[in-house]
Amino acid sequence: MKLIHRIGYFSVGLFFGIILLIFFLGGKRASCDYTPTDRVLKNIRTKSRAYSPEVLSYFEANNLDTAKVSQILETGDVDFGRSNTDAEPCNIYLVSEKINSETLELQIENCDSLATLKTAKLIKN
Repeated sequence: MKLIHRIGYFSVGLFFGIILLIFFLGGKRASCDYTPTDRVLKNIRTKSRAYSPEVLSYFEANNLDTAKVSQILETGDVDFGRSNTDAEPCNIYLVSEKINSETLELQIENCDSLATLKTAKLIKN
């Protein structure tokens, strides 16, 4: 069999394989959370959240909404250098996101079934 025929058969098979994958996986909400930051944020998003009184008073004093937390957990960055990933019994992560001209940093204690926001801080850029 000539090389051009092999490439043609391969291309036809690849095309039909892609069509089948699109058909079967098209309606599913599959995600590709392979980076460490994405895995940590997804893990925190799936748990119920609790807010410490300090965080709630800080949000109130700075006119922030707790909906910003959901936004940060979607697109934020985890600073593993400043996080304590070996803490017992729960890991502590520092998650930050730029909001307008400031950066909001959240310290989140990530336990088995609960993610607790311990501190929040706005940093002027």
